[in-house]
Amino acid sequence: MFFYRIMLDFTFKGVNLSVPSTGGPECANYLPMQRRAWETVFGLIFAVLLLWVGWKNLYPVLKPSPSQWRDRLGRNILLLSMCLVIGCEIGFKLQAQSTIFLLNPCHVTTAIQIYLLAGRPSKTMTSAFRIHLNFLNGPILATVFPETLSRQLPCELFVYWAQHGLMVIAPFYMLRLGGVYNVEPLTDLSWSLFSYGLNVIYHFVILQGLGLPTEINLNKMLCPASKDPFSGQNYRIWGTLHQMLLCPLACKLFIIGADYFITKCSFTKVKARLEDELPPPKSKKRRDD
Repeated sequence: MFFYRIMLDFTFKGVNLSVPSTGGPECANYLPMQRRAWETVFGLIFAVLLLWVGWKNLYPVLKPSPSQWRDRLGRNILLLSMCLVIGCEIGFKLQAQSTIFLLNPCHVTTAIQIYLLAGRPSKTMTSAFRIHLNFLNGPILATVFPETLSRQLPCELFVYWAQHGLMVIAPFYMLRLGGVYNVEPLTDLSWSLFSYGLNVIYHFVILQGLGLPTEINLNKMLCPASKDPFSGQNYRIWGTLHQMLLCPLACKLFIIGADYFITKCSFTKVKARLEDELPPPKSKKRRDD
């Protein structure tokens, strides 16, 4: 009981349920429990199938060279910016007693990007990089369907847009660095299938599992957003289907765009191939020599 009261105080006690589609009894009862159960069962079966097919055909990850790590000013600035943004988000959620929203996918993706910028080169880092590229549908949806009515604290709205902007800048910068930040061929969908399987499991198990007892609508797993064009009893089925298309599409289009600006555009070209490691700055190279 004591633990529950502490959790209540810091996680969802301060959530403003008067904001549409934030949560509450009406939102939690939007779908009958029986329907939620069979949607969850079929969703998890579908996710396991995606994981199995993706895992069997994963495009290999090569072991990075130890030389593929250099201290760069751009990396440090970007890392500091993302840490400040997520730190502000945590502070806002603590003050508003709504830290449960830190489990929403965009915050998780930001945490992954911080790891990618701060960690040492490894096969795990390359795997995490390829997986997180399939979560770039998050800033797209946040831009097209912004949920900002509950953001009333000073600078909270600015941090919202700054976070989603940095979510796009970070992977572009990492692709520009190359090396450990490399991707599979455009025609290969193995990492997209595997990533979407993880995405589905996270939504149906973690977000729905915590959303039901707290009646908090984490990433719209309890009831649809007010601006959702697929509102209705089938909104989660439609959401699963259109996100299965949007996630890999956003990933591949992002890679195509990054490839053009990094390797082809005469004004921004810095290397010949996307997978190549960006050479060190000239001053750094002279010191190393």
